[in-house]
Amino acid sequence: MNTKRYRRSILVARPSNSFDRSGDNRPGGASGGGNVVSLVSDRAGSGGKPIPSRQSLRGLDWFIFFLADVQTGFGPFIAVYLTTQKWTQVEIGFVLSIAGLVALIGQVPGGAIVDAARSERLMAAFAVATIGAAALSYAARPIFPVVVAAATLHAAASCVLGPAIAAISLGLVGPFAIGERLGRNARFASLGNGTAAAVMGTAGYLLSSRSVFLVSFMLAIPTLLALARIHEDEVDVARAHGEVLRPEPDPKATSVLTLVRQRPLLIFACSVLLLQLANAAMLPLMAGVVTTRSSQWAPVLIAACIIVPQAIVALMSPSVGRKAQAWGRRPLLLIGFAALAIRGLLFATVHDPYLLVAVQAFDGITAAVFSVMVPLIVADIAFGSGHFNLAQGIVGTAVGIGASLSTVLAGYVSDKFGSNVAFMGLAGVAALGLAMIWLVMPETRRTAA
Repeated sequence: MNTKRYRRSILVARPSNSFDRSGDNRPGGASGGGNVVSLVSDRAGSGGKPIPSRQSLRGLDWFIFFLADVQTGFGPFIAVYLTTQKWTQVEIGFVLSIAGLVALIGQVPGGAIVDAARSERLMAAFAVATIGAAALSYAARPIFPVVVAAATLHAAASCVLGPAIAAISLGLVGPFAIGERLGRNARFASLGNGTAAAVMGTAGYLLSSRSVFLVSFMLAIPTLLALARIHEDEVDVARAHGEVLRPEPDPKATSVLTLVRQRPLLIFACSVLLLQLANAAMLPLMAGVVTTRSSQWAPVLIAACIIVPQAIVALMSPSVGRKAQAWGRRPLLLIGFAALAIRGLLFATVHDPYLLVAVQAFDGITAAVFSVMVPLIVADIAFGSGHFNLAQGIVGTAVGIGASLSTVLAGYVSDKFGSNVAFMGLAGVAALGLAMIWLVMPETRRTAA
Protein backbone atom coordinates (compact mmCIF):
# COMPACT_ATOMS: atom_id res chain seq x y z
CA MET A 1 0.00 0.00 0.00
CA ASN A 2 1.22 3.51 -0.74
CA THR A 3 2.11 4.87 2.70
CA LYS A 4 2.07 8.44 1.41
CA ARG A 5 -1.55 8.05 0.37
CA TYR A 6 -2.88 6.02 3.24
CA ARG A 7 -0.80 5.41 6.35
CA ARG A 8 -2.07 2.60 8.55
CA SER A 9 0.12 3.27 11.54
CA ILE A 10 -2.19 4.05 14.44
CA LEU A 11 -3.67 1.01 16.15
CA VAL A 12 -6.63 1.62 18.42
CA ALA A 13 -8.09 -1.25 20.44
CA ARG A 14 -11.83 -1.14 20.83
CA PRO A 15 -13.99 -3.33 23.01
CA SER A 16 -15.88 -5.90 20.99
CA ASN A 17 -19.24 -4.36 21.86
CA SER A 18 -18.35 -1.27 19.84
CA PHE A 19 -19.33 -3.34 16.81
CA ASP A 20 -22.45 -4.85 18.37
CA ARG A 21 -25.63 -4.64 16.37
CA SER A 22 -28.45 -2.85 18.08
CA GLY A 23 -30.85 -5.45 19.38
CA ASP A 24 -28.18 -8.19 19.46
CA ASN A 25 -26.80 -8.65 22.95
CA ARG A 26 -24.24 -11.27 22.08
CA PRO A 27 -20.66 -10.11 22.60
CA GLY A 28 -19.14 -8.91 19.38
CA GLY A 29 -22.32 -9.17 17.30
CA ALA A 30 -21.54 -10.97 14.06
CA SER A 31 -17.85 -10.86 14.82
CA GLY A 32 -17.92 -13.08 17.87
CA GLY A 33 -16.17 -12.39 21.17
CA GLY A 34 -12.81 -10.80 21.81
CA ASN A 35 -11.39 -7.36 21.33
CA VAL A 36 -11.23 -5.89 17.87
CA VAL A 37 -8.29 -3.83 16.72
CA SER A 38 -9.32 -0.95 14.49
CA LEU A 39 -7.11 0.90 12.06
CA VAL A 40 -7.38 4.67 11.88
CA SER A 41 -5.58 6.41 9.06
CA ASP A 42 -4.35 9.93 8.74
CA ARG A 43 -7.03 10.35 6.07
CA ALA A 44 -9.85 9.45 8.43
CA GLY A 45 -12.55 11.88 9.31
CA SER A 46 -14.67 12.16 12.42
CA GLY A 47 -15.69 8.84 13.91
CA GLY A 48 -12.78 7.09 12.18
CA LYS A 49 -14.50 7.09 8.80
CA PRO A 50 -12.03 6.58 5.93
CA ILE A 51 -11.95 9.35 3.36
CA PRO A 52 -11.07 8.00 -0.09
CA SER A 53 -10.06 10.38 -2.85
CA ARG A 54 -12.61 12.18 -4.98
CA GLN A 55 -11.20 10.46 -8.06
CA SER A 56 -11.88 7.01 -6.64
CA LEU A 57 -15.42 7.91 -5.59
CA ARG A 58 -16.19 9.46 -8.99
CA GLY A 59 -14.63 6.46 -10.69
CA LEU A 60 -16.99 4.16 -8.79
CA ASP A 61 -19.96 6.38 -9.75
CA TRP A 62 -19.17 6.17 -13.45
CA PHE A 63 -18.23 2.50 -13.32
CA ILE A 64 -21.70 1.70 -11.99
CA PHE A 65 -23.35 4.01 -14.54
CA PHE A 66 -21.62 2.45 -17.55
CA LEU A 67 -21.98 -1.07 -16.17
CA ALA A 68 -25.74 -0.55 -15.94
CA ASP A 69 -25.61 0.55 -19.59
CA VAL A 70 -23.80 -2.65 -20.56
CA GLN A 71 -26.16 -4.90 -18.60
CA THR A 72 -29.29 -3.28 -20.05
CA GLY A 73 -28.46 -4.79 -23.45
CA PHE A 74 -29.06 -8.26 -22.03
CA GLY A 75 -32.65 -7.62 -20.97
CA PRO A 76 -35.69 -7.93 -23.24
CA PHE A 77 -33.48 -7.13 -26.24
CA ILE A 78 -32.24 -10.74 -26.30
CA ALA A 79 -35.68 -12.13 -27.05
CA VAL A 80 -36.31 -9.47 -29.71
CA TYR A 81 -32.95 -10.08 -31.39
CA LEU A 82 -33.20 -13.88 -31.42
CA THR A 83 -36.74 -13.66 -32.79
CA THR A 84 -35.41 -11.63 -35.75
CA GLN A 85 -32.83 -14.38 -36.28
CA LYS A 86 -35.65 -16.92 -36.80
CA TRP A 87 -35.29 -18.61 -33.43
CA THR A 88 -38.35 -20.39 -32.07
CA GLN A 89 -39.86 -19.35 -28.75
CA VAL A 90 -38.88 -22.75 -27.32
CA GLU A 91 -35.22 -22.13 -28.20
CA ILE A 92 -35.33 -18.61 -26.78
CA GLY A 93 -36.98 -19.85 -23.60
CA PHE A 94 -34.35 -22.58 -23.25
CA VAL A 95 -31.48 -20.07 -23.47
CA LEU A 96 -33.12 -17.72 -20.98
CA SER A 97 -33.78 -20.63 -18.62
CA ILE A 98 -30.14 -21.70 -18.74
CA ALA A 99 -29.03 -18.16 -17.96
CA GLY A 100 -31.49 -17.93 -15.09
CA LEU A 101 -30.36 -21.27 -13.65
CA VAL A 102 -26.68 -20.29 -13.83
CA ALA A 103 -27.46 -16.95 -12.20
CA LEU A 104 -29.30 -18.72 -9.37
CA ILE A 105 -26.71 -21.43 -8.74
CA GLY A 106 -23.79 -19.02 -9.10
CA GLN A 107 -24.78 -16.55 -6.37
CA VAL A 108 -22.99 -18.24 -3.46
CA PRO A 109 -19.90 -19.35 -5.45
CA GLY A 110 -19.66 -15.85 -6.94
CA GLY A 111 -19.60 -14.28 -3.48
CA ALA A 112 -17.05 -16.82 -2.27
CA ILE A 113 -14.79 -16.06 -5.24
CA VAL A 114 -14.85 -12.33 -4.44
CA ASP A 115 -14.08 -13.07 -0.78
CA ALA A 116 -11.08 -15.14 -1.87
CA ALA A 117 -9.78 -12.50 -4.28
CA ARG A 118 -7.03 -10.10 -3.27
CA SER A 119 -8.14 -7.46 -5.76
CA GLU A 120 -11.82 -6.67 -6.17
CA ARG A 121 -10.98 -4.31 -9.04
CA LEU A 122 -9.30 -7.13 -10.98
CA MET A 123 -12.29 -9.42 -10.43
CA ALA A 124 -14.68 -6.70 -11.58
CA ALA A 125 -12.54 -5.97 -14.67
CA PHE A 126 -12.46 -9.66 -15.61
CA ALA A 127 -16.25 -9.91 -15.23
CA VAL A 128 -16.85 -6.80 -17.36
CA ALA A 129 -14.53 -8.11 -20.07
CA THR A 130 -16.42 -11.43 -20.03
CA ILE A 131 -19.76 -9.66 -20.42
CA GLY A 132 -18.36 -7.56 -23.28
CA ALA A 133 -17.19 -10.74 -25.02
CA ALA A 134 -20.63 -12.29 -24.51
CA ALA A 135 -22.29 -9.25 -26.13
CA LEU A 136 -19.94 -9.46 -29.11
CA SER A 137 -20.69 -13.18 -29.44
CA TYR A 138 -24.42 -12.49 -29.64
CA ALA A 139 -23.84 -9.99 -32.45
CA ALA A 140 -21.26 -12.01 -34.37
CA ARG A 141 -22.64 -15.56 -34.33
CA PRO A 142 -26.29 -15.93 -33.25
CA ILE A 143 -26.19 -19.72 -33.53
CA PHE A 144 -27.39 -22.00 -30.74
CA PRO A 145 -24.08 -23.19 -29.17
CA VAL A 146 -22.52 -19.71 -29.28
CA VAL A 147 -25.60 -18.05 -27.77
CA VAL A 148 -25.86 -20.68 -25.01
CA ALA A 149 -22.18 -20.20 -24.15
CA ALA A 150 -22.56 -16.39 -24.19
CA ALA A 151 -25.65 -16.50 -21.96
CA THR A 152 -23.86 -18.80 -19.51
CA LEU A 153 -20.77 -16.58 -19.36
CA HIS A 154 -22.86 -13.45 -18.91
CA ALA A 155 -24.85 -14.97 -16.05
CA ALA A 156 -21.71 -16.30 -14.33
CA ALA A 157 -19.90 -12.96 -14.64
CA SER A 158 -22.91 -11.13 -13.23
CA CYS A 159 -22.77 -13.36 -10.13
CA VAL A 160 -19.28 -11.97 -9.48
CA LEU A 161 -19.99 -8.35 -10.40
CA GLY A 162 -22.69 -7.68 -7.81
CA PRO A 163 -20.57 -8.76 -4.82
CA ALA A 164 -17.49 -7.06 -6.33
CA ILE A 165 -19.23 -3.68 -6.52
CA ALA A 166 -20.45 -3.94 -2.93
CA ALA A 167 -16.98 -5.07 -1.81
CA ILE A 168 -15.24 -2.16 -3.55
CA SER A 169 -17.75 0.22 -1.97
CA LEU A 170 -17.21 -1.22 1.50
CA GLY A 171 -13.46 -1.27 1.02
CA LEU A 172 -13.46 2.40 0.02
CA VAL A 173 -15.71 3.97 2.66
CA GLY A 174 -15.96 1.46 5.53
CA PRO A 175 -18.95 0.10 7.45
CA PHE A 176 -20.17 3.39 8.94
CA ALA A 177 -20.40 5.30 5.63
CA ILE A 178 -21.56 2.40 3.47
CA GLY A 179 -25.26 3.35 3.62
CA GLU A 180 -24.83 6.67 1.84
CA ARG A 181 -22.38 5.09 -0.63
CA LEU A 182 -24.89 2.38 -1.55
CA GLY A 183 -27.47 5.09 -2.11
CA ARG A 184 -25.17 6.73 -4.67
CA ASN A 185 -24.57 3.34 -6.28
CA ALA A 186 -28.32 2.83 -6.72
CA ARG A 187 -28.73 6.34 -8.16
CA PHE A 188 -26.06 5.88 -10.83
CA ALA A 189 -27.29 2.37 -11.66
CA SER A 190 -30.78 3.72 -12.19
CA LEU A 191 -29.54 6.59 -14.35
CA GLY A 192 -27.48 4.13 -16.37
CA ASN A 193 -30.43 1.81 -16.89
CA GLY A 194 -32.67 4.63 -18.09
CA THR A 195 -30.05 6.12 -20.41
CA ALA A 196 -29.12 2.77 -21.90
CA ALA A 197 -32.73 1.77 -22.50
CA ALA A 198 -33.27 4.96 -24.51
CA VAL A 199 -29.99 4.65 -26.46
CA MET A 200 -30.38 0.97 -27.23
CA GLY A 201 -34.03 1.28 -28.11
CA THR A 202 -33.17 4.04 -30.57
CA ALA A 203 -30.27 2.04 -32.04
CA GLY A 204 -32.47 -1.02 -32.40
CA TYR A 205 -35.19 1.01 -34.14
CA LEU A 206 -32.94 3.02 -36.49
CA LEU A 207 -30.31 0.36 -37.23
CA SER A 208 -31.08 -3.22 -36.22
CA SER A 209 -31.59 -5.35 -33.14
CA ARG A 210 -28.01 -6.63 -33.62
CA SER A 211 -26.69 -3.12 -32.97
CA VAL A 212 -27.86 -3.32 -29.34
CA PHE A 213 -25.19 -5.91 -28.58
CA LEU A 214 -22.52 -3.98 -30.46
CA VAL A 215 -23.38 -0.95 -28.32
CA SER A 216 -23.15 -3.13 -25.19
CA PHE A 217 -19.72 -4.33 -26.26
CA MET A 218 -18.46 -0.79 -26.93
CA LEU A 219 -19.80 0.45 -23.59
CA ALA A 220 -17.56 -2.09 -21.84
CA ILE A 221 -14.60 0.15 -22.75
CA PRO A 222 -15.66 3.27 -20.76
CA THR A 223 -16.77 0.90 -18.00
CA LEU A 224 -13.22 -0.44 -17.66
CA LEU A 225 -11.74 3.06 -17.92
CA ALA A 226 -13.97 4.24 -15.07
CA LEU A 227 -12.93 1.22 -12.98
CA ALA A 228 -9.27 2.09 -13.58
CA ARG A 229 -9.84 5.50 -11.94
CA ILE A 230 -10.47 3.80 -8.58
CA HIS A 231 -7.16 3.74 -6.72
CA GLU A 232 -6.25 0.17 -5.84
CA ASP A 233 -4.54 1.22 -2.61
CA GLU A 234 -7.69 2.95 -1.35
CA VAL A 235 -9.76 -0.24 -1.45
CA ASP A 236 -8.97 -1.90 1.86
CA VAL A 237 -9.01 -5.60 0.99
CA ALA A 238 -9.73 -6.83 4.52
CA ARG A 239 -12.58 -4.36 5.00
CA ALA A 240 -13.96 -5.23 1.54
CA HIS A 241 -14.34 -8.82 2.72
CA GLY A 242 -15.92 -7.78 6.01
CA GLU A 243 -12.83 -8.60 8.04
CA VAL A 244 -11.60 -6.83 11.18
CA LEU A 245 -8.18 -7.08 12.79
CA ARG A 246 -8.06 -8.87 16.14
CA PRO A 247 -5.24 -9.19 18.66
CA GLU A 248 -5.59 -12.95 18.24
CA PRO A 249 -7.27 -15.00 15.49
CA ASP A 250 -10.81 -16.11 16.29
CA PRO A 251 -11.71 -19.12 14.12
CA LYS A 252 -15.27 -19.21 15.44
CA ALA A 253 -15.98 -15.59 14.46
CA THR A 254 -14.66 -16.14 10.94
CA SER A 255 -16.29 -19.53 10.38
CA VAL A 256 -18.69 -19.88 7.46
CA LEU A 257 -20.87 -22.12 9.63
CA THR A 258 -21.13 -19.37 12.25
CA LEU A 259 -22.15 -16.90 9.55
CA VAL A 260 -24.89 -19.05 8.02
CA ARG A 261 -26.33 -19.65 11.49
CA GLN A 262 -26.73 -15.92 12.12
CA ARG A 263 -30.41 -15.43 12.92
CA PRO A 264 -30.65 -11.95 11.34
CA LEU A 265 -29.13 -13.27 8.09
CA LEU A 266 -31.63 -16.13 7.87
CA ILE A 267 -34.58 -13.88 8.68
CA PHE A 268 -33.48 -11.29 6.14
CA ALA A 269 -32.94 -13.94 3.44
CA CYS A 270 -36.50 -15.20 4.04
CA SER A 271 -37.76 -11.62 3.89
CA VAL A 272 -36.18 -10.86 0.52
CA LEU A 273 -37.48 -14.18 -0.80
CA LEU A 274 -40.99 -13.00 0.10
CA LEU A 275 -40.20 -9.60 -1.42
CA GLN A 276 -39.31 -11.11 -4.78
CA LEU A 277 -42.14 -13.63 -4.58
CA ALA A 278 -44.53 -10.67 -4.33
CA ASN A 279 -42.72 -8.28 -6.66
CA ALA A 280 -41.26 -10.13 -9.65
CA ALA A 281 -44.60 -11.05 -11.26
CA MET A 282 -46.36 -7.72 -10.75
CA LEU A 283 -45.06 -5.83 -13.77
CA PRO A 284 -45.37 -8.72 -16.28
CA LEU A 285 -48.89 -9.43 -15.00
CA MET A 286 -49.81 -5.77 -15.20
CA ALA A 287 -48.37 -5.56 -18.73
CA GLY A 288 -50.79 -8.27 -19.81
CA VAL A 289 -53.69 -6.40 -18.23
CA VAL A 290 -52.70 -3.12 -19.94
CA THR A 291 -52.37 -4.85 -23.30
CA THR A 292 -55.86 -6.32 -22.92
CA ARG A 293 -57.45 -2.99 -21.95
CA SER A 294 -55.55 -0.65 -24.26
CA SER A 295 -53.58 -2.57 -26.89
CA GLN A 296 -52.80 0.49 -29.01
CA TRP A 297 -51.04 2.35 -26.20
CA ALA A 298 -49.67 -0.70 -24.41
CA PRO A 299 -46.01 -0.30 -25.50
CA VAL A 300 -45.95 3.36 -24.44
CA LEU A 301 -47.67 2.67 -21.12
CA ILE A 302 -45.38 -0.25 -20.30
CA ALA A 303 -42.31 1.86 -21.12
CA ALA A 304 -43.65 4.55 -18.79
CA CYS A 305 -44.16 1.92 -16.10
CA ILE A 306 -40.46 1.10 -16.35
CA ILE A 307 -39.20 4.69 -16.51
CA VAL A 308 -41.25 6.04 -13.57
CA PRO A 309 -39.73 3.69 -10.93
CA GLN A 310 -36.22 4.25 -12.31
CA ALA A 311 -36.64 8.01 -11.92
CA ILE A 312 -37.86 7.59 -8.34
CA VAL A 313 -34.92 5.31 -7.51
CA ALA A 314 -32.50 7.88 -8.89
CA LEU A 315 -34.09 10.62 -6.77
CA MET A 316 -34.61 8.70 -3.54
CA SER A 317 -31.68 6.30 -3.19
CA PRO A 318 -29.11 8.69 -1.66
CA SER A 319 -31.68 9.82 0.90
CA VAL A 320 -32.44 6.18 1.73
CA GLY A 321 -28.76 5.60 2.44
CA ARG A 322 -28.58 8.60 4.78
CA LYS A 323 -31.83 7.80 6.57
CA ALA A 324 -30.74 4.21 7.08
CA GLN A 325 -27.98 5.45 9.36
CA ALA A 326 -30.14 8.08 11.08
CA TRP A 327 -33.34 6.03 11.54
CA GLY A 328 -32.03 2.48 11.44
CA ARG A 329 -32.75 -0.25 8.91
CA ARG A 330 -36.12 -1.62 10.09
CA PRO A 331 -38.24 1.53 9.47
CA LEU A 332 -37.10 1.67 5.85
CA LEU A 333 -37.70 -2.05 5.35
CA LEU A 334 -41.24 -1.57 6.64
CA ILE A 335 -41.77 1.31 4.20
CA GLY A 336 -40.51 -0.80 1.29
CA PHE A 337 -42.78 -3.74 2.06
CA ALA A 338 -45.77 -1.48 2.74
CA ALA A 339 -45.32 0.22 -0.65
CA LEU A 340 -45.23 -3.19 -2.34
CA ALA A 341 -48.41 -4.36 -0.60
CA ILE A 342 -50.23 -1.14 -1.51
CA ARG A 343 -49.10 -1.48 -5.13
CA GLY A 344 -50.54 -5.00 -5.33
CA LEU A 345 -53.86 -3.86 -3.87
CA LEU A 346 -54.10 -0.93 -6.31
CA PHE A 347 -53.30 -3.14 -9.30
CA ALA A 348 -56.22 -5.34 -8.22
CA THR A 349 -58.66 -2.43 -7.91
CA VAL A 350 -57.58 0.23 -10.45
CA HIS A 351 -58.94 -0.37 -13.93
CA ASP A 352 -57.83 2.75 -15.80
CA PRO A 353 -54.64 1.74 -17.66
CA TYR A 354 -53.25 5.29 -17.40
CA LEU A 355 -53.63 5.35 -13.61
CA LEU A 356 -51.65 2.12 -13.46
CA VAL A 357 -48.60 4.14 -14.49
CA ALA A 358 -49.09 6.32 -11.41
CA VAL A 359 -49.37 3.20 -9.26
CA GLN A 360 -45.88 2.26 -10.44
CA ALA A 361 -44.53 5.07 -8.26
CA PHE A 362 -44.86 2.60 -5.37
CA ASP A 363 -42.53 0.27 -7.25
CA GLY A 364 -39.96 3.07 -7.27
CA ILE A 365 -40.24 3.41 -3.48
CA THR A 366 -39.74 -0.32 -2.94
CA ALA A 367 -36.84 -0.46 -5.40
CA ALA A 368 -35.13 2.58 -3.84
CA VAL A 369 -35.34 1.02 -0.38
CA PHE A 370 -34.17 -2.49 -1.24
CA SER A 371 -31.48 -1.53 -3.75
CA VAL A 372 -29.74 0.09 -0.77
CA MET A 373 -30.95 -2.11 2.10
CA VAL A 374 -29.99 -5.54 0.72
CA PRO A 375 -26.20 -4.99 0.55
CA LEU A 376 -26.31 -2.66 3.56
CA ILE A 377 -27.96 -5.14 5.93
CA VAL A 378 -25.71 -7.94 4.66
CA ALA A 379 -22.73 -5.70 5.46
CA ASP A 380 -24.13 -5.09 8.96
CA ILE A 381 -24.57 -8.78 9.66
CA ALA A 382 -21.44 -10.17 8.02
CA PHE A 383 -18.90 -7.50 8.98
CA GLY A 384 -16.22 -9.11 11.11
CA SER A 385 -16.72 -12.56 9.61
CA GLY A 386 -14.52 -12.04 6.56
CA HIS A 387 -17.30 -13.51 4.39
CA PHE A 388 -19.30 -10.42 3.42
CA ASN A 389 -19.54 -11.42 -0.23
CA LEU A 390 -20.48 -15.01 0.56
CA ALA A 391 -23.33 -13.63 2.69
CA GLN A 392 -24.38 -11.52 -0.31
CA GLY A 393 -24.50 -14.71 -2.35
CA ILE A 394 -26.76 -16.38 0.22
CA VAL A 395 -29.22 -13.48 0.10
CA GLY A 396 -28.89 -13.31 -3.69
CA THR A 397 -29.91 -16.97 -3.91
CA ALA A 398 -33.03 -16.20 -1.87
CA VAL A 399 -33.79 -13.32 -4.27
CA GLY A 400 -33.45 -15.64 -7.27
CA ILE A 401 -35.68 -18.33 -5.78
CA GLY A 402 -38.39 -15.81 -4.95
CA ALA A 403 -38.28 -14.24 -8.42
CA SER A 404 -38.38 -17.64 -10.15
CA LEU A 405 -41.39 -18.84 -8.18
CA SER A 406 -43.25 -15.54 -8.47
CA THR A 407 -43.93 -15.56 -12.21
CA VAL A 408 -44.90 -19.24 -12.24
CA LEU A 409 -47.30 -19.04 -9.29
CA ALA A 410 -48.83 -15.69 -10.24
CA GLY A 411 -49.33 -16.86 -13.82
CA TYR A 412 -51.10 -20.00 -12.64
CA VAL A 413 -53.39 -18.07 -10.27
CA SER A 414 -54.15 -15.49 -12.95
CA ASP A 415 -55.12 -18.17 -15.47
CA LYS A 416 -57.33 -20.00 -12.97
CA PHE A 417 -58.92 -17.16 -10.99
CA GLY A 418 -58.19 -13.91 -12.84
CA SER A 419 -55.59 -11.18 -12.59
CA ASN A 420 -57.33 -9.37 -9.72
CA VAL A 421 -57.04 -12.44 -7.49
CA ALA A 422 -53.39 -12.84 -8.51
CA PHE A 423 -52.64 -9.23 -7.56
CA MET A 424 -54.39 -9.68 -4.22
CA GLY A 425 -52.33 -12.81 -3.59
CA LEU A 426 -49.10 -10.95 -4.35
CA ALA A 427 -50.17 -8.15 -2.01
CA GLY A 428 -50.80 -10.78 0.68
CA VAL A 429 -47.27 -12.15 0.26
CA ALA A 430 -45.90 -8.60 0.63
CA ALA A 431 -47.97 -8.17 3.79
CA LEU A 432 -46.44 -11.40 5.14
CA GLY A 433 -42.98 -9.96 4.52
CA LEU A 434 -44.02 -6.77 6.29
CA ALA A 435 -45.15 -8.79 9.31
CA MET A 436 -41.85 -10.70 9.35
CA ILE A 437 -39.84 -7.46 9.46
CA TRP A 438 -42.14 -5.99 12.13
CA LEU A 439 -42.18 -9.04 14.40
CA VAL A 440 -38.86 -10.88 14.13
CA MET A 441 -36.25 -8.89 12.19
CA PRO A 442 -33.74 -7.25 14.57
CA GLU A 443 -32.19 -3.85 13.96
CA THR A 444 -28.73 -4.29 12.41
CA ARG A 445 -27.43 -0.71 12.26
CA ARG A 446 -23.87 -0.27 13.50
CA THR A 447 -22.76 2.76 15.45
CA ALA A 448 -19.24 4.01 15.94
CA ALA A 449 -17.91 3.77 19.47
